[in-house]
Amino acid sequence: MPSARPEPARTLARATTPRGDIALRCRETQGGGTAYELIVGGVFAMDTIDVSTEVELARLGLAACAQPRRVLVGGLGLGFTARAVLEDPRVADVVIAEIEPALVGWAGDGLVPTLTGVVGDPRVRLHTGDVADLLTGDETFDVILLDVDNGPSFLVHQDNSSLYADPTLARALAQLAPGGALAIWAAQPEPGLLARLAALADRLGGLEVREIARTVEREGRTLTYATYQALAAG
Repeated sequence: MPSARPEPARTLARATTPRGDIALRCRETQGGGTAYELIVGGVFAMDTIDVSTEVELARLGLAACAQPRRVLVGGLGLGFTARAVLEDPRVADVVIAEIEPALVGWAGDGLVPTLTGVVGDPRVRLHTGDVADLLTGDETFDVILLDVDNGPSFLVHQDNSSLYADPTLARALAQLAPGGALAIWAAQPEPGLLARLAALADRLGGLEVREIARTVEREGRTLTYATYQALAAG
C-alpha cells in the first residue's frame, strides 16, 4: 500500500503588520514529525527543519568572547539562537529585539513550542521593535547576534537594508565591550558585507573580521549559509 501523503501546512496564527502579513504554520515532515514555519509577507522566512546555523550563530559569538555576560540578539524568530545563548551558564543578561509584536504575542501564548523557556527566562528582556533602536550607544554588549533577514543580497524586507549599511554596522561595533564579538547570519555568502566589515575594521582599528561558511542539506537541497564576525580586541 502506498504511504499516505503528508498533510498540507496548517496555519496556527496570522496577523497583518506594517511590513505585511505574518503567519505561523505547522506541517508534517517527510519523516513523520512536525515542523513549524514562519511566513512573512507571503515569503518563507524560517522553519524548524534544520536550525544548525541559527544555533551556530550563537555558539560562534559566545565562543569568541571570554566573558559573554551581556548579549543582544536581533531577531526572536523561532527561538533557536536565543535558546543556544541561554544554555551558556556565563550569560547573565539577554536582550532580544523582535520587530513583530504578533510573534512576541504568539510566543507568550504558547503557540510556538520552540520558544518555550525563552520568553519566560528571567535573564531575558524582550524589546518589541527594531533592533536598530537598541544600536544607539546607550548600552554595551559582550556579544551582538544579528539574524533579522536573509542578508543584504536577498532581503525579505527592503527596509532591513540599512542594518547591513556602514552607519548601523559602525554603531554595533561601537557598542561592543572590550573583547566582544559581533556575529551576523546570512542565508548565503555575502562578499559585500564581508568587505564592508573589513573596511570598518581597518578604519576603526582593533577588530578582526571573519567569514564562516556552512553547507547543509535541507529536504534534498544543498544550501550554503554564512556567519560574519567582527571581534574586538580585549
